[in-house]
Amino acid sequence: MDIISAYRDVGSYRGAAAICATTPKTVRRVIERHDAGGVVPQRKPRSRNYESVAELVAGRVEKTKGRISAKRLLPDARAAGYEGSARNFRRLVAQAKADWRRDHHRGRRPAVWSPGEHLVIDWGVIAGLHVFCAVLAWSRVRFVRFAVDERAETTLNMLAECFETIGGVPKVVLADRMGCLKAAVVADLVVPTPDYVRFASHYRFRPDFCHGNDPESKGIVENLVGYAKADLIIGCDLVDLDTGDTGGPGRPDLAAANAAAQQWCAEVNAVTHSEIAAIPAERLAEHELDVLGGLPSLRPRITGPAVIRKVDRLSCVRFGSARYSVPTTAIGTRVEVRTHADRLTILSTATPGGRVGAVAGAGVVLAEHRLVGPGEASVIDAHYGGPRPTTPVRAARPKTADEKTFCALGPAAQAFLTGAVAAGSARLGTELGELLALGQAHGEQALLDALARATAFRRWRAEDVRSILAAGAAAPRPQPAGQALVVELPAVPTRSLTDYAVFTDTATPAGGVVEGDAS
Repeated sequence: MDIISAYRDVGSYRGAAAICATTPKTVRRVIERHDAGGVVPQRKPRSRNYESVAELVAGRVEKTKGRISAKRLLPDARAAGYEGSARNFRRLVAQAKADWRRDHHRGRRPAVWSPGEHLVIDWGVIAGLHVFCAVLAWSRVRFVRFAVDERAETTLNMLAECFETIGGVPKVVLADRMGCLKAAVVADLVVPTPDYVRFASHYRFRPDFCHGNDPESKGIVENLVGYAKADLIIGCDLVDLDTGDTGGPGRPDLAAANAAAQQWCAEVNAVTHSEIAAIPAERLAEHELDVLGGLPSLRPRITGPAVIRKVDRLSCVRFGSARYSVPTTAIGTRVEVRTHADRLTILSTATPGGRVGAVAGAGVVLAEHRLVGPGEASVIDAHYGGPRPTTPVRAARPKTADEKTFCALGPAAQAFLTGAVAAGSARLGTELGELLALGQAHGEQALLDALARATAFRRWRAEDVRSILAAGAAAPRPQPAGQALVVELPAVPTRSLTDYAVFTDTATPAGGVVEGDAS
């Protein structure tokens, strides 16, 4: 029976509830809603006991760039008049941090790898056993070997074995600032050791290094190091975690450990990788070895009802083992993903668990993408505030007074600095003072001209720059070769070779008489 009709018949909430098999409170809410014209009464917003210190918390979070904890803020809040619980105060601080991070995103975006472009390497150690890990970024082929140390010779031997195992050499080898490959650091740029430069020149790849305190640049191999420790070293019982022994009764030696690592790599490279939804060994053999390039194999198009995804810290959502970017203001929210034909649409939604008010209402289109293959990423530069650089931007970051003064000279000085770093000039940091002294003696413009000439001829020592300044205008200035000189020669009459024949007395031309003596 209808609740309103039952209430009109009996005239009481309790009687109508007994007839309709519900509670009196429900009957009262239905009657009040009916009397109000069918509109749900608006709930009055409740005041919070931390509203008086919300501005204080927001200011401290802004000042510390979202790093201060609620534990450190609570005494100041108590002094400002906050009388609530510590738990409720932690909610306020967490919300303030979330609001600050939403407006101050670091700008990170997912890596877009190219076939044959990057090999990422790293070292790990557990219980005295050193493990060398390398990942071919596009195909996700993994290489793991063990060693007793992390010296330069060991690292280069591991790299050579890795190249031989995968059957080729990538264009770039990315590593962290491991001391065995680092000769110096100038303006936050890593100078590789001469041995590493010669090794890279022999194998024709470019060595690259991450910035300091930036493990996210090579997270693809950091995960492999953890995986190898947990699944290979501990899972295969290669070390004794209590004693740290890798030999002895029941313990394999280094050769046996490397044999186990080789078998383990063959196993993990022959199964489907969760990130790219493909088998790394097949992807390497079918695509990356030949070009090192080519189109990836696509999965069947996925259709169906809309699905809900949460935006991760890279400002992306995952769908079909691929990543699609959204504006950074939607980080941490839940969005709706819809597909039609070869298009994918991402819309905002107010599902349970999402932050209310993070985006402008539900149903707003946040991004539209074309479907891409597994393991790929579709990135819109406008979502990150600008276009992606063609190469990783690792500009000079001067720290010392000499470095700042030298970089302030202009593009010529910075080009000289970058070229010297790439050439492995280990004494560059100590020679900056000499170069600046030469500039004071000869003039800033003369120093810049000398640096430009040294860069053109790839001379990276301070003595070379001093010699160029001493030569001055007398230094030769070779010019590139011009076009070939083409001259049309005049046509001249020609005669047969028989006209120049010489005859003796016994040999005369047929029917002719020789004039004179040909002898």
